[in-house]
Amino acid sequence: MDTYEINLRRIRGIAAGRGLSLNPDEERIRKVVGLMSDNYERTGQWFCPCKQQHRPPLAGSDPCCPCDALDAEIAADGHCRCRLFYR
Repeated sequence: MDTYEINLRRIRGIAAGRGLSLNPDEERIRKVVGLMSDNYERTGQWFCPCKQQHRPPLAGSDPCCPCDALDAEIAADGHCRCRLFYR
C-alpha cells in the first residue's frame, strides 16, 4: 500500500472517529490527501498542506492533521480550513 492509500485510510478513520464526513468532492480529497502524503514522505509527519507556512514543513511550527483547530473550525464553519472534514 502506498503513502496516499495509507493516509486516505487514516483520514477516513479520523472522520469516522469524530462523527464527521469527508468532502463530497473527490478531487478535493485527492488534492489535500495527496499533498499531505507528499509531506509525510519528505518529513515522516502528516503536515496539513493548507496551513503549512514553510517549504518543507517544520516540526513545531507547521500543524499536522488533524490540527488543534479542527473542532473549532467545524463548529464555526461546518468544515475545516482544508475543506477536507465536514460536520
